[in-house]
Amino acid sequence: MTSASAPALKGIRVLDLTQVLSGPYCTQMLSDLGADIIRVEGAQTDVARGMPPYKVADDSVYFLAINRNKRSVVVDLKNEAGVALVRKLALASDVVVENFRPGVCERLGLSPVHLRAEKPSLVWCSISGFGQTGPYRDRPAYDLLIQALSGGMSITGPRDGVSVRAGIPIGDICGGMYAASAILAALYRRQNTGRGETIDISLLDCQAAMLSYQAAFYLHSGKVPGRQGREHDSIATYGTFVAGDGVEIVIAALSDKMWLTICRVLGCEDLVVDPRFASAADRVAHRAELVPLLERQLAAAPADAWMKLLDRAGVPVGVVNTLDRVAADPQINHRQMIVELAAEDGRRVRVVGNPMKFAESQRQYNTYPPAAGEHTEAVLKEILNLSQGEIDGLVEAGAVAARRRPQAKCNVA
Repeated sequence: MTSASAPALKGIRVLDLTQVLSGPYCTQMLSDLGADIIRVEGAQTDVARGMPPYKVADDSVYFLAINRNKRSVVVDLKNEAGVALVRKLALASDVVVENFRPGVCERLGLSPVHLRAEKPSLVWCSISGFGQTGPYRDRPAYDLLIQALSGGMSITGPRDGVSVRAGIPIGDICGGMYAASAILAALYRRQNTGRGETIDISLLDCQAAMLSYQAAFYLHSGKVPGRQGREHDSIATYGTFVAGDGVEIVIAALSDKMWLTICRVLGCEDLVVDPRFASAADRVAHRAELVPLLERQLAAAPADAWMKLLDRAGVPVGVVNTLDRVAADPQINHRQMIVELAAEDGRRVRVVGNPMKFAESQRQYNTYPPAAGEHTEAVLKEILNLSQGEIDGLVEAGAVAARRRPQAKCNVA
C-alpha cells in the first residue's frame, strides 16, 4: 500500500467572500481537498449562522453543515481600512470566491480586473443567480427561483398536480459544485501557463445544463415534457412502487430480460404474453394499466421481502429511505458519510461527510466550523504580517472583529 501524501490542494489558499449556500458549499468542497479557506464575513456575519430551526450554541446547524475546515475573519466592508485588508488578503491568495450581486465587488474597489492585473496568477470565481451579464443580471436570486426558471421544476411533481421544487436545494448546491470544478480547471491551467482566470458562474446556467436529455428531447422533438411524477418517460418499469406495508420502493428494470424477471418474481407471468406489454414501447404506452397491476402483486408482501427477492433475481431495486434510515444505512456509514465535528469546548454536530475518496491524499481530519472572527488575529498575523498593536488598532477602529475560541477537531461518527 502506498503511504499517504498531503491532500490534493494543500498549499492553495482560498479567500472566501461568500455566504449562505452556493459559495460556502463550493469552498467546503475545496477545503475537503485540503485548501486553506479564509472565510471573510462582514460585520453582520453570514445570515446562515442564524438560520432556523436548529442551533448548536450560537450557530445554526444549516451553517455548520457547509463550513467545516475553514478559518473565519470578520471585516467591516463599509470601512475603508477593512476593504484595504480584504484587498491585501486577495492578493495573498491563490483563489477568490465571491457570491455578491454583480457589481458589488467593483463598488467596493475589489474589481477582479484590477486585482488580476496586479496578480495575473489569481483565480477569481464569481457565483451569482444569473451571471455577470445579461438582462437578468441584477435580479435577486434564490434556489426556489432558479429551480422554477430553469425548467427543472416544471418536470418535477405529480403528473396531475402542481410543480414542486426538489427537496434538496439543487440550484445552490449544483452552482457550488460547478464553481468548484471550474476553479480546479483554472488552477490546472495556471500550473501550465502561470496565469489565473476570471470565472463567471450563473446558478441558472448550471440548472439549465442539468436538464440534460430532457432538454435534448424537447430541442429535437419540439414537445414540451410535463411533470414526471414517479415515473420515467422512456421506461415503464423504472419508477416508484408501493409495497404491501405501504413502504415505497424503486425498481429500475431497463431491459426486456428484467421485465420477464419482474413478472416471474411477482407471480404475474400472464403479463408477459399480454399484447399491451409485449415491448418496452408497449409498456410505456399502456403504463396507466400496467402500474396498478404490478402494485396489486406488490401488495401481497412488505417492502423488505420484495427487496430481497428482486435483488436476488438481479433486478435493481431499492427502498425510498427516509433520512433516519439513511443515517443508519450500513453502506453510508462504511463510507464514513456521516461525520461528527467536535470542538474543544464541547460543541458537537453530526453532518454529511466528504464523498470524494482518495487512496493517497485524503484529508485526515475535519475541523469544526469557525465562530465568526475566530481566526481574525491569526490570519492577519500569519498572512499579512501585522503586529498585535496594528490588529488592536484595526479592532478599535471597527475595521475588523476578533473572537478567541479553541481550534476544533473531528471524530468520525
